[in-house]
Amino acid sequence: QVQLVESGGGLVQAGKSLTLSCAASGSVNRAVLWSWYRQVPGGERELVARVSTDGATTRYQESVLGRFTISRDRARNILSLQMTRLKSEDTAVYYCNLKGRNLGADFDYWGRGTQVTVAS
Repeated sequence: QVQLVESGGGLVQAGKSLTLSCAASGSVNRAVLWSWYRQVPGGERELVARVSTDGATTRYQESVLGRFTISRDRARNILSLQMTRLKSEDTAVYYCNLKGRNLGADFDYWGRGTQVTVAS
């Protein structure tokens, strides 16, 4: 079992910065991919950024490339998303996600999400 708790969301003015955090606990040593997704009302959940468990590989949605940075504190099992130069279109609920494999079965865990609202 894995528990994910996001924090750091809120209301921010366009052009400003915000950092999201995701505290992970449980069987996180079996994780392979650590990701941030986001979802707007009526929309599909979309990948924002992803980092491999060894930190060697990252992937970003094109719209956030150069503005957002994903990182992981391996000692404390905290996944972060530093968001700069925020735009109104970044407004969404942001979810932390962990994918991996344990005891021969794939797992896919989600946090409850944190709201980010960017005011223009």
